[in-house]
Amino acid sequence: MKYGVFGDIHGNLEALKASVEAMKSHGAEKFLCLGDIVGYGADPSKCIEIVRELHSVVVAGNHDFATIEKLNIDFFNSYAKEAVIWTRKNISKQDVEYLRNLELVAGVDGIITLVHGSLNFPEMFDYIQTSYDAHLSLQALQTDICFLGHSHVPVTFFQKQTVSYTMDSRIQLGPGEKALVNVGSVGQPRDENPCACLAVYDSDEKTAEILRVPYDVDLAGRKIVEAGLPEILAERLRYGR
Repeated sequence: MKYGVFGDIHGNLEALKASVEAMKSHGAEKFLCLGDIVGYGADPSKCIEIVRELHSVVVAGNHDFATIEKLNIDFFNSYAKEAVIWTRKNISKQDVEYLRNLELVAGVDGIITLVHGSLNFPEMFDYIQTSYDAHLSLQALQTDICFLGHSHVPVTFFQKQTVSYTMDSRIQLGPGEKALVNVGSVGQPRDENPCACLAVYDSDEKTAEILRVPYDVDLAGRKIVEAGLPEILAERLRYGR
């Protein structure tokens, strides 16, 4: 089966629509969402609606939980705080209930694990950025592959005897290997590439392909400014930062 794997949408409707089209064109039959549907962008409700319409398997991101006050925003930067407060005022009661019911970790078809940040302490929303970070989550991994997001940068950590990593766009899971695959961000990439980032996983071939998808960045940015959100949240979309 082919799975469309995506996350860190952050209320960016233009990026999400383009990403869904790309996943479908690559044969995705089932959709897996790694959280942070909301936050930063101007279309949180519409993004939630699309994720729900896809019947996605979804885990919670830190911005999702912050929006529904299940996570303290004291440690968020000022722009993120402002976006959370704005989002709280611009989603429906049904959206709040949907976000409230999201789990931190999900298993899919007995072969895939989903988490937003780290698997060893998912409630902490830690970043996996080093081999040691990856080692801790790989120790907790019960399937061969785990998809995650949070850092907005695509990278894959492998474990066979030792932990290694790659930033290649095509990942092949070998015999006896486990992998943590960060699929980057749909709505706010931070690897200096403004194109939306996501993955398609083929469970028969045990391959994951990281896709980059262009979208109307100017429109997404303009909507952020018009909504009264911080202008920097629009500006950074142009540079993928």
